[in-house]
Amino acid sequence: MRLRSLANTQYPANVPQNVDKRFLFTVGLGTNPCLKNKVCQGPTNTTKFSATVNNISFILPSTALLQAHFFGQSNGVYTTDFPVSPSIKFSYTGFPSNQTVTVMNGTKVVVLPFNASVELVLQHTSILGAESHPLHLHGFNFFVVGQGFGNYDPNKDPKNFNLVDPVERNTVGVPSGGWVALRFRADNPGVWFMHCHFEVHISWGLRMAWIV
Repeated sequence: MRLRSLANTQYPANVPQNVDKRFLFTVGLGTNPCLKNKVCQGPTNTTKFSATVNNISFILPSTALLQAHFFGQSNGVYTTDFPVSPSIKFSYTGFPSNQTVTVMNGTKVVVLPFNASVELVLQHTSILGAESHPLHLHGFNFFVVGQGFGNYDPNKDPKNFNLVDPVERNTVGVPSGGWVALRFRADNPGVWFMHCHFEVHISWGLRMAWIV
């Protein structure tokens, strides 16, 4: 990556050097069946577009996540089994890009211990088309330590991470046909959304939540 922060000895970039929690999230599109007796404008008349993180299209609960968490009433509101890596593995950026995957739907979150250091790789998928997704994380700034095109290689790509003076952001574009790696420290207790900044993709379910 060519972009660098203005970090110096007076204002260092406090990039987590050691990682407590690692995640690989795929970001992209998929399909859901139409409701009974409905015609949808998806890839077929019987399907509708959905957007997912790790193949899960997020459903907003009727009770606020923070309220349910604060009062210990998560049962029936959300579950804490959001996958740390894709449940369906394939060549994420391969072609043809008109392949379809029926997605899972749910209100699932990731629970992080307070002050844990997190490494998150966001991997674009080419299903139903390729475009950059601007992902926004509430509650934290993160360091963009690496990015590339194609499928992320956990054995090769971390060797090129910038852990000295990377840019610090709260929104990052997941490259079309590529990946981006982030690091942050979970030092802000609460329930925090992460979502695409394309309004239509939010409505299609491209969002998830972290509980610290």
